[in-house]
Amino acid sequence: MQAPLKIYKNAAGWLDCAGQYGLGLIVIRVLMAYEYGKAGLGKLAGNNWFGNVQDNFIFPFNVVPVEISWLLATWFEILGAAGLLLGLFTRFWALSLIIMTIVAISGVHWPAEWHSLGELWEGYRVTAQDGSGNYRIPLLFIAMLLPLLISGAGKLSLDRVLAKRFLS
Repeated sequence: MQAPLKIYKNAAGWLDCAGQYGLGLIVIRVLMAYEYGKAGLGKLAGNNWFGNVQDNFIFPFNVVPVEISWLLATWFEILGAAGLLLGLFTRFWALSLIIMTIVAISGVHWPAEWHSLGELWEGYRVTAQDGSGNYRIPLLFIAMLLPLLISGAGKLSLDRVLAKRFLS
């Protein structure tokens, strides 16, 4: 009985140490930086398709000209990815990307029509089927950005360096 408890205690000690340095936050930052950076670079190299979906965006994003929406989405994804990767202005980028993802869910990923919670739940999937929605991945992105918004980037970040330099 002593050996399993010792193994558990050692593992918990290591995990506590990793947690103090924000290892979990680093993993989230790198993954979200990759995903949003890839999306932004894809928009940068691609054609503006927002004209097809902008009417579905929530207010006030549905009244912004399509070219401006495309430009903002592209650069918020690219610069947000860089900010998350470096841990620079992490809370700002996390909040900005959460807002942008909510707009994307409303415009692209939300079911075209639903009449019950059961029908809405059908949209919690990775790929859309006949307009039933596919908001699973964006919702998971929001869930992953929330710890960064709440806790910041962690100890291994430029935010921490700047805070020590200017707020101490």
